[in-house]
Amino acid sequence: MSASSHRPDSALSQDALLEENRRLKASIAYLEEEIAELKRLIYGSKRERFVPAQKDDAQLSLELGSETADEEQAVVKQTVSYQRAAKQAGKKAVRQNFPDHLPRIDVVLEPEEDISTMRKIGEEVTEELDLEPARLFVRRYIRPRYVSVEESFHMAELPARPIDKGIPGPGLLAQIMVDKFVYHLPFYRQAQRYERLGVKIPSSTLNGWLPAACNLLEPLYLALKFVALKATYLQVDETPIPVLDGQKKAAAAAGKTHQGYHWVYYSPEEKLVLFDYQKGRNREGPKQLLENYQGYLQTDGYQAYDQFEDRENIVLVGCLAHARRYFEHAKDSDPVRSEQALLLIQQLYAVEREAREQSLQPEDRYMLRQEKSVPIMDALGQWLVNEYPGVLPKSKIGKAFYYLIGRYNKIYTYLNDGRLEIDNNLIENSIRPVALGRKNYLFAGSHSGAKKAAMVYSLLGSCKLQDINPYDYLKDVLERLPEHPVNRLHELLPPNWIPKK
Repeated sequence: MSASSHRPDSALSQDALLEENRRLKASIAYLEEEIAELKRLIYGSKRERFVPAQKDDAQLSLELGSETADEEQAVVKQTVSYQRAAKQAGKKAVRQNFPDHLPRIDVVLEPEEDISTMRKIGEEVTEELDLEPARLFVRRYIRPRYVSVEESFHMAELPARPIDKGIPGPGLLAQIMVDKFVYHLPFYRQAQRYERLGVKIPSSTLNGWLPAACNLLEPLYLALKFVALKATYLQVDETPIPVLDGQKKAAAAAGKTHQGYHWVYYSPEEKLVLFDYQKGRNREGPKQLLENYQGYLQTDGYQAYDQFEDRENIVLVGCLAHARRYFEHAKDSDPVRSEQALLLIQQLYAVEREAREQSLQPEDRYMLRQEKSVPIMDALGQWLVNEYPGVLPKSKIGKAFYYLIGRYNKIYTYLNDGRLEIDNNLIENSIRPVALGRKNYLFAGSHSGAKKAAMVYSLLGSCKLQDINPYDYLKDVLERLPEHPVNRLHELLPPNWIPKK
């Protein structure tokens, strides 16, 4: 057999080796990215702020025509802000005046000398901020009993109380709930604090008062749900919450928990947030809650939301912050492509910042976006199409491209209506208390307890959005709810609440 007859097999073997070499290199690159991501999660910064590297301008140029000036302006504005902050850091701090609503206790200090022959020409006032610790007190309802000449007895009725025949008043219940769901204090730590104030209240007693208070708040929570779901624009996200499952006694005895989820719905226009507890993360939770919803629904890329694509009266809107996060994670493995994407995304956020600083109404924000954001978004889309064939699908940058390309049209939707936000960050801020709570009280005691936590998170989260003091709100509504007409519950929702005088 001639030597030439062996060449095809040799060439085939060489091609196979080259292909195996490419596969192994891709696998090594993927594993290196996984290790780098793990190190970033353990040791790295969690911030996602992007500062462009000082590189050759031609390397980052994307031929955006007139938008190039806007790109340079966005970078320059960011640099100026850092320089200004550095200059201000060197200035002497100026003490702010105390708020006017704080009560003042005047302490007049006269000179030690005899002032009887002196004339007062003025005074110098020095203020200091002080604190009196919380105090417990007992409210006594004294009801004199009378007997008439006809020998009939008369005595005033007790006012309605948050817990019928219970010990706690509305102020104590409000403080317990605020401490747990705003300041994330477990009941055993609250019990220790009350003991230092002179009253021993077992943590089990505090835990028992909470469901009773939530039962009183439930109609108000349902009214909040009704109003929130009537909105025409909702942002949606979900967050896990560990729950002790009483039906799985062996697991509960061993301290194992069930992974439940709070599904969170936020209405930017109404400034209401709704927490809905579900035992799982499947599609049934949002499907049931949004059965009759009509309007925009802004979500991340989780597959459970894809079911709404076929709903005639729902328009899905994407979240640019989630897409940005993928490129931020890919900076170490592919800095050139990552910075190109992040630079364009930064320009889109610069337009949003401009609209926010000018306090633009939705119509004006729409016009600003059409002028400045649409060309940037179009350029981003064209760049994705051009660059995607050159990335490895399993790499960090490949996943970033895949996510943004798959969500591009949904993200583009925010440009079509000035009411819509560029991302879901507002709802992520509402979810943050749940994450802090997980670190402190670790889990919910039952599925029923998780549902009651959702009620409180909804009301207190809405208070925060309305800039309402949560203690003042809860104390007032817990006092009024027992006798408040059901058909006027909307008056006690945070956007409509007027404190009782």
